[in-house]
Amino acid sequence: MGHVDLPESGIPGPVGLAGAPRPRTAAPRDRTTALGPPRSAPRVRPGRPPSRPAAGRTARRPPLLALTDLLGLGVPAGCVLHAAAGPRPLAAAAVAGLVWTGVRAARGRYTDPRPGRPGSVSGPLGDWLVLVGALVVLLAVTGHRPDPATAVLALTPGLVVALAAAGAARWRARKGAVRRVLVVGEAAGLDRAVGRLTSAAGHPYAVVAAVPVGEGTPRGRTPVPGRLAPEPADDDVSTVLGGAYAHDADLVLVAPGPRLTGDRLRRLSWGLHDGGIALGVLSELSGTAAGRVRPVSAAGLTLLHVAPPLRHGPQAVLKALVDRSGAALGLLVLAPLFLAVALAVRLSSRGPVFHRQIRHGRHNRPFTMWKFRTMVEDAESRKEQLAPANESEGPMFKMRRDPRVTRIGHALRRTSVDELPQLLNVLRGDMSLVGPRPPLPDEAARYDERELRRLAVRPGLTGLWQVSGRSDLTWQETVRLDLWYVDNWSLAMDLGLLARTVRAVADGRGAY
Repeated sequence: MGHVDLPESGIPGPVGLAGAPRPRTAAPRDRTTALGPPRSAPRVRPGRPPSRPAAGRTARRPPLLALTDLLGLGVPAGCVLHAAAGPRPLAAAAVAGLVWTGVRAARGRYTDPRPGRPGSVSGPLGDWLVLVGALVVLLAVTGHRPDPATAVLALTPGLVVALAAAGAARWRARKGAVRRVLVVGEAAGLDRAVGRLTSAAGHPYAVVAAVPVGEGTPRGRTPVPGRLAPEPADDDVSTVLGGAYAHDADLVLVAPGPRLTGDRLRRLSWGLHDGGIALGVLSELSGTAAGRVRPVSAAGLTLLHVAPPLRHGPQAVLKALVDRSGAALGLLVLAPLFLAVALAVRLSSRGPVFHRQIRHGRHNRPFTMWKFRTMVEDAESRKEQLAPANESEGPMFKMRRDPRVTRIGHALRRTSVDELPQLLNVLRGDMSLVGPRPPLPDEAARYDERELRRLAVRPGLTGLWQVSGRSDLTWQETVRLDLWYVDNWSLAMDLGLLARTVRAVADGRGAY
């Protein structure tokens, strides 16, 4: 969700707030007081944003950040080189500090980050490696030959300072950097945007109000400070700006539709930017990660190039290597736990230690999946009797208090230990460590085209829906999360999901 910069238009008439009429309010009468006096008709001189700071917006000071990097590397480097009796230590430290600051500036570390994406700790490490490479070339040109260990020791404090700054930025983003959002759009798009932003967690966008286009009214309790006419009107800008000021919003999010696109959106962007309010446009590519989208301009048009999902190439090879090596290591390390669980299952109830099921994997191919048995021996034959008690609206069968689950089975399911034998399936190549859960044959037989796309990749022991609520999620939420993973997975995402799985297992919510 980025800020948009729209090209010029030939729309006649005034643009911005100078001379704009009073906002159109949701009430049919008393239009002059709906937003309250002094903000009912905000007036801002074009080109000058309001002086008040937007809520949740963190001021960035590029000169201060650059000075921090310069001193954070230059001062310790000078001390180390001086202690090592190197030639001209102060000059060498100053050059290293300047190169470090230049590398960081060239890689965009002193500009505002994309909303919702705080600085990553991997950025400083990449910058530092570039610094080392640049200094190696510089030393080769000048003919200097410093001690490698001393040089690395001299440069390390700069990396530590940059990592600390990145960590602090991430902490600030998680604790308080919230964008206050006013949503504008027709009923369907507006409801979709408001519903998704208010129901999901882990993002910095807080919906504070909504301005519908036409007669529709958003669902829920979202405040409606005004509405736009079905057709473009002279008071579009003042209505939206009035609502943004009244609710202290610092971002207007537009859900485009037949009544809000083209010239009308362009004119609204002019007025919002003149009024000091940022603009975001909701894309229909909501199931596509931002990293796969690349904006391109051509012939006055803004095109969005969407990269295909990763199916082949280096990352796919690395994923296979991580899967096989991780499964082999897991089976070796967890062998004592396997033995203890096997004894507990065998002694607690009649039946085999392991439960084998036919599941469908990649490209809908069946395979045999292994689990520790958590149910009574005749659980499969009793499933049909329990069908009326199914708590899932989709093809999956879920019961919070399934009478077939044994006493030891409840503990195994809550901790997900019953899934560990699937490391054998990962080692064989039937499954992956991370991916959608493999369905049963009768579940896969009822999949529609959209749901079948879950099987475009290997199923996994854990996945996005397992760390986002597990069995507490609805079927549609589960499918949406799995499809997001199928289309946008990366090796970094897999490693992150594996780390989040540990926390989800320790929490135990949604496991039954």
